Amino acid sequence: MFATDSLPYLNPNQDRRVALITGGNSGVGYYTVLHLYLHGYIVYIAGRSRSRVLKSIRELKQDATAIRSTYTSQQSSSERFLGDLFYLEIDLSSLASVIAAVENFKQLESNLNILINNAGAMALPYALTQDGFDIQIQTNFIAPFVLSTKLLPLLENTADRFPSIDPPRIIYLSSVGHQLCLRYFNMNSTFNYKPNFVFTWLRYGLAKIAGIHFMKMLALRNPKILCMSVHPGFVMNTNLFSYWTRLPIIGIMFWCLFQIFGYFFGVSNEEGANAIIKCSLDPTLTVEKDNGKYFATGGKESEPSKIAQNMDFAARTWIWTIHQLSERGISIPS
Repeated sequence: MFATDSLPYLNPNQDRRVALITGGNSGVGYYTVLHLYLHGYIVYIAGRSRSRVLKSIRELKQDATAIRSTYTSQQSSSERFLGDLFYLEIDLSSLASVIAAVENFKQLESNLNILINNAGAMALPYALTQDGFDIQIQTNFIAPFVLSTKLLPLLENTADRFPSIDPPRIIYLSSVGHQLCLRYFNMNSTFNYKPNFVFTWLRYGLAKIAGIHFMKMLALRNPKILCMSVHPGFVMNTNLFSYWTRLPIIGIMFWCLFQIFGYFFGVSNEEGANAIIKCSLDPTLTVEKDNGKYFATGGKESEPSKIAQNMDFAARTWIWTIHQLSERGISIPS
């Protein structure tokens, strides 16, 4: 497991850096927030439920206190400082909520150093959001697209104001599930067919491959910002599978398969978070050599599928998304 202790620690009173993460109150997001907080970052946890996020903030502070109790006296007093934790309301199934969250954040902060698109939905039944997108496409791709592009001016302003520090970063939480999109790639595909337990995975793969395309296009269009996709590994202890495990008969079979697969190939939430933390804080990563790249378990550079690497497909994904958002009255900064 990558040693997060090797990454730089900040004193927020002297070097105030801000991170925003979606879904940071559970799973890999929780441990990502914990380590950002321990490294001195001001972290905004964006989520739907105020009560759940505030409960997580209390638990995060308790966990951080326990970890700091293991530091040497020199580490705790002169080298390592805690950041701060805040709640930001957002509902990724509503683009109006995403845009409102951006405006609220701009009222609170003038800089943004790290944006982590962590929240997602996996293998749900086909259902349209109020914006007219399939729930998986919107949660895993469209909403992160809107959130990131609407925050680009703030990220670029941060790069301009602080040219001597690490460039701002956008992290997109990817998945090996993007490999499920094999030869056939078309953003107009709904895969709304039966049986759902088969085609839901194709919708998921389509959304995740679109997210990788998004990071590659952002890297081309915004050279001041370091954009990366991160697959944290097979994180088996996660509520992303809750829909499947509740299904009759199939749910029992899936739970058994889940346990067996997790035993041999799975990683814990904290191990999965290490890949995100490395890509968020590693000072050796630069826009010149790492922009648009894909990283896997432990933050190791890897290669996504051929479709995910295809820049022609990436450009088509970008154009399709801009067109779809325009039809819904949402403009994206050029």
